[in-house]
Amino acid sequence: MTKYASTTTVSSAKSKAEIEALVERYGASQFVSGWSADHAVVGFTMRDRQVKFVLTMPDKNRPEFTHHSKGPRTAEAALAQWEQACRSRWRALLLVIKAKLEAVESGISIFEDEFMANIVLPDGQLVGQFMRPQIAHAYETREMPARLPYVPGDK
Repeated sequence: MTKYASTTTVSSAKSKAEIEALVERYGASQFVSGWSADHAVVGFTMRDRQVKFVLTMPDKNRPEFTHHSKGPRTAEAALAQWEQACRSRWRALLLVIKAKLEAVESGISIFEDEFMANIVLPDGQLVGQFMRPQIAHAYETREMPARLPYVPGDK
């Protein structure tokens, strides 16, 4: 199966710039991005919520980049394959954010539902990071937490 945008020639920088312009067009009041060797981060503030996407970058040393069916690739060819994979991931992130924002704008969904896993909690953790272990525990034990920390309207 071919990955989304597997042949794109759009640079990662251009995709990042498109994401910035997109969230600004939909009402973001802040935007930030950064990267390290193994991931990139895109964050924005919208509707009084901070949202963060962490985009894991592929490992340059994976065989899919360093080798092909006839053996090892040259260093230049391996780098080109890796850069293509990075460009594809950036295009996919743009698509995801665009689809979520359009679903909200069209009334199909609400902002918090679309971005829930990526909303930043006050301690810096993402809602998804906070909830995944709790969901796994509930499925393993078939027990719901005794009480959620906050119930609207409850005193």
